[in-house]
Amino acid sequence: MNVKLLAHTQLVEDIFLIDKTGNLDWETPHERWNCTDGQTIALTAIRTCYSHLEPSEIVETEAGKYFGKAASDGKGGTDADRLMRHIINSGHTSTLEHLTYTFAIEGVSRSLLAQITRHRHFSFSVQSQRYNKLESDSKSGGFDHVVPDSVENCKKRISIFDDFSHSARDVYNEAMEHIQQAYDTLREAGVPAEDARFVLPNAATCNLVLTGNLRSFLDFHIKRSAKGAQWEIRELSDLIKNAIVEVEPWTENFFITG
Repeated sequence: MNVKLLAHTQLVEDIFLIDKTGNLDWETPHERWNCTDGQTIALTAIRTCYSHLEPSEIVETEAGKYFGKAASDGKGGTDADRLMRHIINSGHTSTLEHLTYTFAIEGVSRSLLAQITRHRHFSFSVQSQRYNKLESDSKSGGFDHVVPDSVENCKKRISIFDDFSHSARDVYNEAMEHIQQAYDTLREAGVPAEDARFVLPNAATCNLVLTGNLRSFLDFHIKRSAKGAQWEIRELSDLIKNAIVEVEPWTENFFITG
């Protein structure tokens, strides 16, 4: 599995370089207040709900109050951190939907794909088994597949189809080979890829581009980091969390393990 953050919410700095009097200010909010773009957008969204100010005025008018002072709740960080804690604890997390993240997710199983598409607030663009050639002699070299650790590390010997003892990994690999042969045979017989793919397993890998907002990723993590979640999607949940925290460190305390 490979997870790469392709894009995330950033400021259009031209807006925030003009102060409320119309004068040009050469300092960005990040330079002036040591805050991230995500924090600036979140503050703007949150305070818009409670302020008489126009959204474009909030950072210039109120950033110093929130980013420039210690948290009034005594729990550390700035008062902006205190505001974020209050918003999340009160359930007003729609204000975090303005922060979005786009990921390239590579080499995950179709089993994981079936699980992640249950999270309906994500947007997906998924590698097609209909339009990609997966024959052994194609550019892809055939379909790739994920091997669970439980198969890789299984010590029990298995007798199947013959009197010989096989490892679980051998049985698994043989099944993948037979599936590949069946797919190739169907394609050679003229069966279109959109129908030949019916024999492909849940283990077959795929690539996808995934976009979601911060609220959705926090919800995804609390559900998919839980011990009851399958190992592959738990790993994905952690990788996504780590990538978001790297660009928006203030979010780390809000990723709750289920």
